[in-house]
Amino acid sequence: MTETERKFLVLSDTYRQEAHSQKRIAQGYLNSHPERTVRVRTKGDAGYLTIKGKSNETGTTRMEWEKEISLADARQLLALCESGAIDKVRYEVKLGSHIFEVDEFFGENEGLVIAEVELADENEAFEKPEWLGMEVTGDERYYNAYLSNNPYTKWPK
Repeated sequence: MTETERKFLVLSDTYRQEAHSQKRIAQGYLNSHPERTVRVRTKGDAGYLTIKGKSNETGTTRMEWEKEISLADARQLLALCESGAIDKVRYEVKLGSHIFEVDEFFGENEGLVIAEVELADENEAFEKPEWLGMEVTGDERYYNAYLSNNPYTKWPK
């Protein structure tokens, strides 16, 4: 029940041509407290309920519990969520033995593109694609729960 991942900004849209899948994601938060989040998500034709704990000091690892639920249940739960829904398309890009999940945001987070890679441990080596930019692991501004309350388009430029 632990996830270890690193996050990066994305420099160009060439990941789209490299992607082996893409799905639209709508998500909201029943609880967006920094110590724990409870997220509801629709991804394609499935629904998910996810609980995440606080990240470790480096921001790479935290407790995560996820359960698939029906699409109908997810849609009903989304109606109960806090304000600030997340709308994005997730592209999956395989590189070596890793899969990069590249999220292209829409709505109030338009213009933000973040790539994540899950690792076995935070020191695991991985190949970096040419479109990978600055690392933002541990920067809470790039957590979806933060973005739901503090949209990217409203950040000072």
